[in-house]
Amino acid sequence: MLKKQSAPHTPAPCPLTLLAHHASLYLLSLFFIFIQVNALSSGVSQMLDPSQQEKCCVFQFEGKTSFGMSVFNLSNAIMGSGILGLSYAMANTGIVLFLILLTCIALLSCYSVHLLLRSAGVVGIRAYEQLGLRAFGQPGKIIAAVIITLHNIGGNQIQQLPLHLYNPDRVCYSDWFMNGNYLIIIVTVIIILPLALMKHLGYLGYTSGFSLSCMVFFLSAVIYKKFNIPCPLEVFWNHSSAAAPEDACTPKLFTINQQTAYTVPILAFAFVCHPEVLPIYTELRNPTKRRMQNIGNVSVLGMFTMYFFTAIFGYLTYYGNTEPELLHTYSLVDPLDTLILCVRLAVLVAVTLTVPVVLFPIRRAILQLLFPEKPFHWLRHIAIAACLLAAVNLLVIFVPNIRDIFGITGATTAPTLIFILPGLFYIRIIPTDQEPLCSRPKIQAACFAALGFIFMTMSMTFIGIDWTSGGEGRSLGGH
Repeated sequence: MLKKQSAPHTPAPCPLTLLAHHASLYLLSLFFIFIQVNALSSGVSQMLDPSQQEKCCVFQFEGKTSFGMSVFNLSNAIMGSGILGLSYAMANTGIVLFLILLTCIALLSCYSVHLLLRSAGVVGIRAYEQLGLRAFGQPGKIIAAVIITLHNIGGNQIQQLPLHLYNPDRVCYSDWFMNGNYLIIIVTVIIILPLALMKHLGYLGYTSGFSLSCMVFFLSAVIYKKFNIPCPLEVFWNHSSAAAPEDACTPKLFTINQQTAYTVPILAFAFVCHPEVLPIYTELRNPTKRRMQNIGNVSVLGMFTMYFFTAIFGYLTYYGNTEPELLHTYSLVDPLDTLILCVRLAVLVAVTLTVPVVLFPIRRAILQLLFPEKPFHWLRHIAIAACLLAAVNLLVIFVPNIRDIFGITGATTAPTLIFILPGLFYIRIIPTDQEPLCSRPKIQAACFAALGFIFMTMSMTFIGIDWTSGGEGRSLGGH
């Protein structure tokens, strides 16, 4: 551990104070823009006659969202803070093994979307929980709703963790607005809550596009830093009398160690967008299965490209010294690097704008469970959003280790949503007169679901072994 240097006697302006000041003005302007968009959506709803308003409820909405906006929303649902851990995943698998795993997860995610759309098309249902009801009755509906809620609450927790983790308290101790807990609450109330109150998911396409542009800026900075940071870095070795090993800057093609147990859950979590697929399908203009499948394929391909380039350039910058949160590694080199501070702000904005998108299926699941026959009501809509965000904030504040969340939620809910439930839904919902149980598509769906159970069991076993073997794998940056 590096010793913290004492503050200079001559007071100097804190760069992060100035950054926070400009960031607050920037976020405030975003807030007013989002309020205008929300007001526009409310105005359109009020212009409809009563029969149209009843028809445009949250579960039977006439789609008006374009192909591009749907791609933005689904891509935003896929991308989140998971991108921060991909370089660490590559450091513990090697470049070739990481690419193989990433490709497999991406292809399986596209196939899973196909199973969901096929099941939904047969029965005319575009709600994940209703597919569970149709396949397994009321228990299936409850299980689907609980899995979606647990997964997306974990996802929301991960989205907001950068607000907590990016508090550089080693630089400015006295400024209250640099406290991560305060920042979480302020951003939740000013930005996330107004966006989460939008009645329809399609209106979030604009903010999703802006969120993706922030992540493109993040990727550009990672590529730029690869060619501006020398290797090996003295900061990783000046606390030890030993010199840097000769292979410290040599990329590994294949690597297997205890930390590899976290890699597959992180990758699986990074591609989960399945709770948002059917809501986006519902609001799509001219909805067809092929059109929605193309949206899923384009979104997964775009995120696959961004994930791979972020992982490989981040890994080739720090190699074996890459930490679970990539931006923390940059802070070890220069905590006051202007570009990295801007990147932190961009990532913070990006993952913040992802929260309302992943919050939408949770609210929908709760409504399906507790108020299945009730018409839309604003008071209920607002109360559910406020309670969910309050619960998420408590989790963010009291669970600081992002990799614990990735490991547990990725190893349980992610394979359930990607592999198990879509496969089981397909087997149960598709009529046997169309496809017998021994038909090739249903055998593939059964193998797909079985793969999910195997993946879940292996991941939880490896993580349990890692936790009980001294816990060194759980420390940030432990290798």
